[in-house]
Amino acid sequence: MDNDKSPSPSSPALAAAARRWLENPCDSLARSREHAAGDAFNAAVMPGFRVSIAEPGRLVCTFRVLATVTDAGGRFWHAGAVAAAVDNMCSAVVYTAGGVHVFTVNQAMSFFSPAPLGEEVEMDGRVVQRKGKMTAAVVEVRRKESGELVAVGRQWMTSTKARPEKKNGESRSKL
Repeated sequence: MDNDKSPSPSSPALAAAARRWLENPCDSLARSREHAAGDAFNAAVMPGFRVSIAEPGRLVCTFRVLATVTDAGGRFWHAGAVAAAVDNMCSAVVYTAGGVHVFTVNQAMSFFSPAPLGEEVEMDGRVVQRKGKMTAAVVEVRRKESGELVAVGRQWMTSTKARPEKKNGESRSKL
């Protein structure tokens, strides 16, 4: 999701950048070897994502569960792949709201029903709270046809931008 231009926070350009990354995470493979492994992993857990809504603070996408993301028996979308896809969606939706790259500091997943191989699912992600450098996002995963809830992921994410050091060298820790 790196962007050479610096769009203003919450601009439609951020939502467009998030859309491009979700639909083709390998597009950025050429930018550096350092990011190549991560982009390849992202592409593996997000096969064929199609974004239907991309706006500041909200993303909705659909995709069909492929064999590459199923469990050992090849029958259902693997829980780890669900969690990884939710993590990517949360990162993208937080990016749409502020243009900063983030990393996950807390993830909570609730699983309700399995999504079988071939099932089309919809992921609806939105920013729900901001507090300083922390942003909370929620992603609901549903079977597209029936609307049945598959999983809900809730995450707190923080900016990758370093905070300035205190001048007197004291720790920022409140412990």
